[in-house]
Amino acid sequence: MAIHYRTCPFCEATCGLEIETEGREVVSIRGDKQDVLSHGFICPKAFGLKELHEDGDRLTTPLVRRDGELVEASWDEAFEEIDRRLTPILEQHGRNAVAVYLGNPNAHNLSAMVYGPAWLRALGSKNVYSASTVDQMPKQVSAGLMFGTILSIPVPDVDRTDHILILGANPLVSNGSLLTAPDMRGRLRGIRERGGKVVVIDPRRSRTAEEADEHHFIRPATDAHLLLGIACTLVEEDLCTPGPLAEHCNGLDEVLELVGEFPAERVAPVCGIAPDEIRRMARELAAADSAAVYARIGTTTQEFGTLASWLVDVLNVLTGNLDREGGAMFTLAAAAQRNSTGEAGRGKGVSIGRWHSRVRGLPEAYGELPVACLAEEIDTPGEGQVHGLITVAGNPVVSTPNSGRLEGAIGSLDFMLSIDIYVNETTRHADVILPAPEPLEKSHYDLALYQLAVRDVANYSPPVFEYNGGRPDEWQVFLRLAGIVSGQGPAVDIDALDDLVARTVAQRELPGEDPDEVLSSLEPRRGPERILDLFLRAGAHDITLTDLEANPHGVDFGPHRPRIPDVLRTASGKIELAPEPIVADLDRLRASLDRRSNGGMVLIGRRQLRSNNSWMHNLNALVKGKDRCTMHVNPEDASRLGLADGARAVVRSAAGQVEAPVEITDAIMPGVVSIPHGWGHDAPGVRMQVASEHPGVNSNVLADETLVDPLSGNAVLNGIPVEIVPSS
Repeated sequence: MAIHYRTCPFCEATCGLEIETEGREVVSIRGDKQDVLSHGFICPKAFGLKELHEDGDRLTTPLVRRDGELVEASWDEAFEEIDRRLTPILEQHGRNAVAVYLGNPNAHNLSAMVYGPAWLRALGSKNVYSASTVDQMPKQVSAGLMFGTILSIPVPDVDRTDHILILGANPLVSNGSLLTAPDMRGRLRGIRERGGKVVVIDPRRSRTAEEADEHHFIRPATDAHLLLGIACTLVEEDLCTPGPLAEHCNGLDEVLELVGEFPAERVAPVCGIAPDEIRRMARELAAADSAAVYARIGTTTQEFGTLASWLVDVLNVLTGNLDREGGAMFTLAAAAQRNSTGEAGRGKGVSIGRWHSRVRGLPEAYGELPVACLAEEIDTPGEGQVHGLITVAGNPVVSTPNSGRLEGAIGSLDFMLSIDIYVNETTRHADVILPAPEPLEKSHYDLALYQLAVRDVANYSPPVFEYNGGRPDEWQVFLRLAGIVSGQGPAVDIDALDDLVARTVAQRELPGEDPDEVLSSLEPRRGPERILDLFLRAGAHDITLTDLEANPHGVDFGPHRPRIPDVLRTASGKIELAPEPIVADLDRLRASLDRRSNGGMVLIGRRQLRSNNSWMHNLNALVKGKDRCTMHVNPEDASRLGLADGARAVVRSAAGQVEAPVEITDAIMPGVVSIPHGWGHDAPGVRMQVASEHPGVNSNVLADETLVDPLSGNAVLNGIPVEIVPSS
C-alpha cells in the first residue's frame, strides 16, 4: 500500500486528495485534511479519478484512420501520418489553413500550459479557438482593459468579507469559478455566521441561492442593466466612496456620469427586479463594512457579457471595496503571473482585435478567435479557408453553438488530428488520435488557477503512477507536433526543442541573468518540471520546486494583501475605469431598454455538481442515478404550454431543436427554461459506453452561432429565445 497526495484536476477548486494505491490499483480516494486550501473538502467528482483510471474506453494507443475506420497504430506511424497529411495543407494553403481548438482541460494541465504556446507558435496560425469563448472571455477582456493583463481578475475575499453580491454564479456547485475556493458552502456560511449577508441574483433558485440570505430572480441577459441601476443609485444618493482608489483611476468622473443615465426605475422593467429592491441592494452594498460583487458564467455567456463583467469591478471601485480586505482582491501567485513580474505598476496593457475572422470579421482576443465562427471558417470557400483542424482535450461538437453546423463542417476537412483520451462526438471524425496520459500518470500544478485563488497558495503533485509502456509523455507529444508543423519532420530532436523552450522562458522570466547559468541551476530536471521550477524561482515568493516537493500538502503564503498600484500593467499605470471599447458598447445596451419579452420563453444552462465537462460523462460514479439532463420549467409555464412532469417536450430555436424530458419546478422563474450543458452522447461512432447509456440532449444545438458578445466574441448561451411544445 502507498499513500499519495495530489490536487484534483477536475475543476477550478483544486481540492487536495489523499489517494491510497496498491500497485497500479486505486484503493481509495479521500480529501486531504492537511491540504492548505481545501482542508479535507472534496466533491463527488474526485471519486471519478478512480473510474477514469480503470476506464476501458480510455485511449492508450494512437488511432489512425485506414479505409474509413480508426485502427490502432504505433506512435511512429501516427506521427508519420500527421506529417504526410498536415504538411501539404500548410505548404499549399498557408498557416491559417489549419485551425486549433483547445478544450477546457488544458487549463488544468501543466504540460499543456507550458508547451501549448510552443507548438502553437511553431504552427503560426491565426485560427486558434478555445473553450474560453463559450465561457469566461468577457471577464478576461474587461479585466485586461481595466488592469492590464489577461488574469488580473479580482476575486472576492470571501473568507473576510461582510457582504457578497453573487450574480449568475452557483459556487456551491462549481466551488468557485474564476475564484479558486474549495468548500464554498462553508465559506458562505462563514459570512453569515459572522453577521454578514449573502445575496444571489439568478434566474434559478440554485443551491447557492438556497444557502443565501436573499435571492432575486432576474431575466436572463439583463445583469448589466441591474448593475447599472445599482451604480446609478450609488451616484444619485451620494454613496460612492472610492477612497484611495480614486487617485489610481482614469475615467472615474466619466463613469459617474455614464451610470447616471440608468436609474433603477429605468432598468427595472428590463431585469424584472423592482426599483425599490435595486436601491436597497445598492444601499446595503455601500453600507457594509466590507463587500464584494462577484459574477460568473451566467453573466459572461450572454449578449452583454463584457459590459456585465466590467460593471462588477466598477461597483467594487465605487464602493471602495476593490483591493481591500474583505473586498475584491488580486492574488499574488507563486508562478507565471504576468502582473507580478516586470516593472511594477506599469506595462503594455492589452490589445484586442489585432486580427479578425475571415468570414464575419469577429475580433481576436488574447491570440484566439471566437469559436462561434469556427464552422463558417471551415465550410465557407475562398482564400484563407480552413482545411485542417487540431483539437486538444476538447469536444467542440458538443460544447459550441450550433453544433450541428460544426459537425457538418468538420466532415469536409482535408485532415483532422485530435489529442484526447476518448473517441468522443468530435474526435470520432479525426484522421489521427493521439492518446494523452490519464491525470494520475502526470504531474500537476495549476499555473492559471492559483492566480485566481482565494488565498495565495502553491501545491505540486508528482505522478501517482509511472507513465510507461514505451509511450511518450504528453509534453514530448506537443514538442514532436511542433517539429512537424515547423517543417522539421516527425523525427525532430525533442531534447533540443525542450532546451529551446526552457531557454526562451528563462530569458523572458529572468531577463538580467545568464540563461545558461539559469538552466544549469535547474539540472537535472527536464520537461514541465524544469519550466515550473524556473517559474517559481522567478516568481513573487522565495520558493523552488524542491520546496514544494517537500510540502506535499502545499504551501500557504497567507490571505491576499492590497496590490494596487503595483499590480497594474496598463500603459498609464492606472485603473482604466472607462475603457473606450466598453464605453462605446453602452449604446447597444441603451437600445435594449425598450425591449420586452412579450411572453416568450428563453433558455439558460445550469451547473451540475457531478458534471463539469462532457468527457466526465463516461464515469459511472458521476452519471448514475436519476436523469439529470432534464429541462426545468416553472409550473405556470408548464400549465400554459401543456407540459407534464416526466413527459418530453420539443424545444426549438433559430438554430435547431431538441427533445428533452420535462422537470417542473418553482426553482426556475416563469418565462425561463434550463437545460444543462455538455450532454448529447448519442452519436454513432462514439466509443464511450457509459456516456452512450446516459446520452441526454445537447443544448448547444439550440445556440445560434451568429449571436455573440461583440467585444469578446463570446457565444451567447444564455437568454436564447425558444419555443416549446409537448412531444407528439
